[in-house]
Amino acid sequence: MTRYGAQYGPDITFLGVDRCDLDAPETYADADVVIVGAPFDGGTSHRPGTRFGPQAIRGTDYLPHDGSRPSLALRADGLRDLRVVDAGDVEMFSGDAAKSLADLEVAVEKVARAGAIPMILGGDHAIAFPDAKGVANVVGHGRVSMVHFDAHADTGDIEFGSLWGHGAPMRRLIESGALRGDRFLQIGLRGYWPEPATLDWMAEQRMRSYEMTEIVHRGLDDCLTEAFGIATDECDGVFLSVDIDVADPGHAPGTGTPEPGGLSARQLLDAVRRCCLELPIAGVDVVEVSPPYDHADITAALANRVVLEALSAIARRRRDGDAWNPLLPLLDRP
Repeated sequence: MTRYGAQYGPDITFLGVDRCDLDAPETYADADVVIVGAPFDGGTSHRPGTRFGPQAIRGTDYLPHDGSRPSLALRADGLRDLRVVDAGDVEMFSGDAAKSLADLEVAVEKVARAGAIPMILGGDHAIAFPDAKGVANVVGHGRVSMVHFDAHADTGDIEFGSLWGHGAPMRRLIESGALRGDRFLQIGLRGYWPEPATLDWMAEQRMRSYEMTEIVHRGLDDCLTEAFGIATDECDGVFLSVDIDVADPGHAPGTGTPEPGGLSARQLLDAVRRCCLELPIAGVDVVEVSPPYDHADITAALANRVVLEALSAIARRRRDGDAWNPLLPLLDRP
């Protein structure tokens, strides 16, 4: 698995951070976070194009690609306060889902075994299976919870005769035993899928879904607080999976299955910040950015900021540890 670079387009790293090679452990031995590209859209059921997502997420930024991004909100620089390196893209042929996803699992597990947080840039949501399983292979099966932002539950069974569609990774994770259904927290669900039989299966697994109707009624902060309590019970790490279609299509048009009525960009960034400040994050993926359907880089820019928000919050959490509280960044101001 020699560093492939970029599978599509020029070989750039995330905002200019150093490169690493997953076959050369010394290049990421001291890393806190390793960026891994997963340019796969072989699991897509509607609009394709997410194979170009990693390239767009890495590069869509109006600021210099100088490996530094100090956060105004958190007074932390996620790219400098942490050691962040980029392994490039895992070579993933969208015509062979089983092999591509297996190769990604190997890559993610290498990162986790090195003691770093894998930050995977998708790609469609089929990659969540190898992403979270690769982390659970290290932390322990049943010891990793999932906080999953999405318009869709992704708990379908078989799509087009395949087990590996982007609407099925969460079912595959639970069936594999890598993750527990009762430590699965889904945020932002809405619309007209899945069907009642799949909802019944989810209830049998004791999954907890915070649909947009509940979020609007109770407030996002209350729902997150409750979800965090469940996610940290009897688990040693949390995997954060962000499907960009959790955001309303007005804020993220460049995605494969847009569903009106979602979170705003501001709500999503605030929620990701809270997750990474308050939870023991063991892995992150950001998926379903489809540049061919984007307009003015709106979706790619939001995904880029989701990654930065996560990195900034992880850096702040590591700096402050248990002493962190929401007022600390405000107290840092002159």
